Amino acid sequence: MQALILAAGMGNRLGKYTRNNTKCMLSLNGKTLIERALDAISGAGIRRCVIVAGYHKENLVSFLGNKYNDVAIEYVFNDVYHKTNNIYSLYLAKDYLLRDDTLLLESDLIFEASLLSDIVSSPELNVAAVAKWEAWMDGTVVQLSGDNEIAAFIPKKAFSYDKKESYYKTVNIYKFSREFSTAMYVPFLEAYTRAMGNNEYYEQVLRVIATLDRCGLKAFVLSGQKWYEIDDAQDKDIAETLFAEDGGEKLDLMARRYGGYWRFPGILDYCYLVNPYFPPPRMRAEIRSYFDTLLTEYPSGLNVQNLLAAKLFNLDEAHILAGNGAAELIRALALSLSGTVGVVYPSFNEYAESFALNPAVRLAAFLPKNIPENFSYTKDDAAGFSAECDALLLINPDNPSGNYIARNEVLSLAAQLKTQGKRLIVDESCVDFAGTENGGGGGHVVTGGCACRLSEYGRREKFKQELWCSGDKARRTGIGRCERSPECPQEYVYLEYQCIRRIFFTDHRQVSGRLPSGLQKDQNRKGTFQKRAS
Repeated sequence: MQALILAAGMGNRLGKYTRNNTKCMLSLNGKTLIERALDAISGAGIRRCVIVAGYHKENLVSFLGNKYNDVAIEYVFNDVYHKTNNIYSLYLAKDYLLRDDTLLLESDLIFEASLLSDIVSSPELNVAAVAKWEAWMDGTVVQLSGDNEIAAFIPKKAFSYDKKESYYKTVNIYKFSREFSTAMYVPFLEAYTRAMGNNEYYEQVLRVIATLDRCGLKAFVLSGQKWYEIDDAQDKDIAETLFAEDGGEKLDLMARRYGGYWRFPGILDYCYLVNPYFPPPRMRAEIRSYFDTLLTEYPSGLNVQNLLAAKLFNLDEAHILAGNGAAELIRALALSLSGTVGVVYPSFNEYAESFALNPAVRLAAFLPKNIPENFSYTKDDAAGFSAECDALLLINPDNPSGNYIARNEVLSLAAQLKTQGKRLIVDESCVDFAGTENGGGGGHVVTGGCACRLSEYGRREKFKQELWCSGDKARRTGIGRCERSPECPQEYVYLEYQCIRRIFFTDHRQVSGRLPSGLQKDQNRKGTFQKRAS
């Protein structure tokens, strides 16, 4: 068997990354795409590779030469790469398809090396690697018959969201037997290019073949193997995160996304707050019903938003200012302040970052005395800290510690600061999720621990199963048991530099977050942690 890599394209959408080099020379995490592909080809036991080159072909030839490790390399040159598409590149290499069984792949892919070995060892002679379609995928999809034969190739323009559950995305890796290429693919390729020209895609030929009663092309459905197609800078960024080999580096790359994990559907995000009760089912149904109107018509102005919010909370509209997300309001607040502003750490970092934009503001940091036990502080602690501040920020319950000061004590603190001519800024974004059984008095905090730990607070019956842990780096992936009591049935899961125990509340939701980078070092890089306000 031989490998055939299509690598003639310009990769214009990658901008600066392909300005002076072909796309397969793009480096991800220290290794080029072409090196990764050839390593996988070698690992699959293939000893000959044909590369169709075009754009900056001299760089590729100079970089690889005629041999890469134990893989001999031959070249086919597409000198009109700027006027043709990949169907012409494959047409130029069609004679190679007639000589041997061929593993065909595109050069802008990154994938687990074992994937090629799995395809090569598949008993099926002719296969197309496919993955179950997900929302982030783009391009050609296929539908399968009952015996996993490719029933239809669906081009991008014919894609229908109504049928998305039946779609599989082509990974752009194929295995063709010499017989299949000789009897079917190459004859159809020649006929298609004569009829349609050279500015087409080679998958269009497979689309025609799939209409035959017995096309003979089976689907090799991926079972969790990682892969990604790189067309632009965003794809590069995502791929570098997916394929980071060091667990700490991967965690850092993930954390930089600040909750934007829609391209990582397998990620369970416990670092950023998500309200599980909003929007409620009725509101979601109403949004779906009026989706076209909401999408295409301009929204109401600020005055209307303030009026509606005031009506909702039974307040005077003069006391309401609706913002386009909390970040907008926090930035506006920061620019309106002056003097020393006190912030309790660990805290929601948007405030400190926004305050730093105003040269008239000096930031004063208060760290509760009992770090790292539970990060709790009382109204009196906050009042004492406020002595050195012109304004005090109180996030209640605090994010991420979960510390909660009862309403009457917040009012008492406000009255005290008022007599001193100081300003109290209160953020109650998470107050709906603060329990009321204990009144929240005295800065009471339920800290991380297993179910037997939580029973000390008389709340064991409030928890169903699984608890997050704020422990040190996990040494390996695996399952552990509660260390506090041999009888405790609690389990937790180790995941890449985080010791994770998940918690589900029957009545409330946890408040969660991440330590500021400076405090992470002080706390031996505890990483992700979660606390629960009582």
